[in-house]
Amino acid sequence: MSTMKDKVVIVTGAQSGIGLATAQLFAKEGASVALADRNEPKQEAQDLVDAGYNAISMRCDVLNEKDVEDMVEKTVEAFGKLDYAYNNAGIQSPITDTADLTTKEYDNVMDINLRGIWLCMKYELRQLRKQGTEGAIVNCSSLGGLVGIAGRSVYHASKHGVLGLTKSSALEYAAKGIRINAVCPGIIETPMVKGMLTTESDEMQELMKQVPIGRLAKPEEVASVVLWLCSPAASYVIGQGISVDGGYTVH
Repeated sequence: MSTMKDKVVIVTGAQSGIGLATAQLFAKEGASVALADRNEPKQEAQDLVDAGYNAISMRCDVLNEKDVEDMVEKTVEAFGKLDYAYNNAGIQSPITDTADLTTKEYDNVMDINLRGIWLCMKYELRQLRKQGTEGAIVNCSSLGGLVGIAGRSVYHASKHGVLGLTKSSALEYAAKGIRINAVCPGIIETPMVKGMLTTESDEMQELMKQVPIGRLAKPEEVASVVLWLCSPAASYVIGQGISVDGGYTVH
């Protein structure tokens, strides 16, 4: 794995789960990391600084365009440039029959999961374009971007949308040396999934039966793929959605 020494990365949804694990891994590999979340991850960033790494935190609601613009600007002010970004912020939808889904629920999931990633990409790409440098962006889709599951129509629609956004944007920027890809995590041991295992136990247990590896993934197992996608080791990988799902989508 190539070192991330002298590189700068933004990670959204960085307070916990996959986002935090990714920020920690990039920092340990030598990158300067901007941790962004709707609830500012001050302590998480401070823990990295206390351990001798370069990190800053900021509050960023990906629904707020000014927040997103400021996130990129503050990162560049702190570290002088931007090299990589992992757009991870997202939410799950409640189990709901499509006919019973409310407009408010639909808008909230689509706005955070799809519009939010587009907004982040918009300002990250503007910065990379301004610098005239190579870089990489990784977006967080899901196994829900590759398959359908009953009761999750809006979540899966949003995550399919992330892959479409990723592929088309990747074609726009490949020749400029900016690689755009996505990860498609399966069932990961995060606070969100732990909550689902409690509130939707029967549905989640049934879902787990379809995971060939037979266990939840650790957030670090997704973080390592994000790191690889940003590294020179993935220099010829463009516009892909990489499954990290224990074999779920192989069926």
